[in-house]
Amino acid sequence: MSGTSDIAAGRLPDDAYCHNFADLHPPLDRYEAKVAADRCFFCYDAPCMTACPTSIDIPMFIRQIATGNSVGAAKTILDSNIMGAMCARVCPTEQLCEEACVREAMEGKPVEIGRLQRHATDTLMSTGKQLFSAGPSTGFKVAVVGGGPAGLSCAHGLAVLGHAVTIFEARDKLGGLNEYGIAAYKANGDIAQKEVEYILGVGGISVRTGVRLGRDVHLGDLARDFDAVFLGIGLGDTNVLGLAGDDVAGSADAVDYIAMLRQADDLATLPVGRRVVVIGGGMTAIDIASQVKRLGAEDVTIVYRRGAAEMGASPYEQEVAQTTGVLIRHWAAPTAVLAEGGKVAGVAFERTVLRDGRLVGTGEAYTLPCDQLFRAIGQTFVASDIEGGLELAAGRVKVDTDQRTSHPRVWAGGDCVAMDKDLTVVAVEHGKRAARSIDATLRAGAAKAA
Repeated sequence: MSGTSDIAAGRLPDDAYCHNFADLHPPLDRYEAKVAADRCFFCYDAPCMTACPTSIDIPMFIRQIATGNSVGAAKTILDSNIMGAMCARVCPTEQLCEEACVREAMEGKPVEIGRLQRHATDTLMSTGKQLFSAGPSTGFKVAVVGGGPAGLSCAHGLAVLGHAVTIFEARDKLGGLNEYGIAAYKANGDIAQKEVEYILGVGGISVRTGVRLGRDVHLGDLARDFDAVFLGIGLGDTNVLGLAGDDVAGSADAVDYIAMLRQADDLATLPVGRRVVVIGGGMTAIDIASQVKRLGAEDVTIVYRRGAAEMGASPYEQEVAQTTGVLIRHWAAPTAVLAEGGKVAGVAFERTVLRDGRLVGTGEAYTLPCDQLFRAIGQTFVASDIEGGLELAAGRVKVDTDQRTSHPRVWAGGDCVAMDKDLTVVAVEHGKRAARSIDATLRAGAAKAA
């Protein structure tokens, strides 16, 4: 393993970065969008609509595109999902609306719903038209903690209903994982921030960045000073391997590296190894592996402890990584991080197998040399951020179907809650649902007081 090379920046010619991080799926032009829209059967009781967590009227917006009304299509989309532009890029449509498409069942080729949604929302963004405005003031104030998809969705919904909203965000920018955690080739052109600006353009929303719950503000104070609080704080920490040597130079957390990549002004300045190992099987593992390969790593290997079918990343996303040149190895768990001279030099693995429903080691071992190691083994909720003020379930905030927590003035949604899948589109639905519940609760209280 002494032959491993150090981590370095600028492994590729300058023009290669633009090519490697170009749109994964180029946008449809107007003619292409009409052709794609014409494939839709415009089903009554459409299964694609049922499969969408935000219940977008998919047949309606596709019909509007087919008739040349792309801005109207965007309005149909945003009425249900205010983050339709990013969701068009990052939603696993192959497992949601497109998998349910009748064309998929008949022909094995669904209507390109995701690309059509992008066409509509991008068309709207290019016009500069604001389709929403803040409603007449109700006099109520709501604190939204977290400026990711759940928080932004809730804030927008509340503003439209006439409530004064203040967003508290720990980072310098709003957007959450859309800004800091999505692969750059899925969200180029600064689309995440353009969408944030569009959402804030509704009016009635003030923003305080650099403010962290549990450090700069406290849940009890917010619940006292505001009429309602929505928590969209996500998952504040990442899991560790728990192996000796995991903290040596060259071993890093994939979430942190992706955030650094997304904020980089020059991709050529990012340090990348020649031989990279990624441990994990979810979307973060796919995104980090695909991106370091695009940054110039020569050999990139994802190692997952179970089989391909059990990976959190969809088969489509696995294929994206593999066609980029990433090797995916299954049925192996790390046992040691190997170092030389204080730097990572390799990872030792033990092959795994299922026995009586339990994952166990076989005793057979192998080693992968590497000069860079990324952990992509999931994130965890930091309960101390809420200072013990809410009931938890499965290690996250417990909520009901209206996103209510155990505190009568606090709602929550997104990755921090114990329900549904950790998807952007699900977080948007949580925020929308919470906004409606908060509005109904505040108005009911006002009516009772009167």
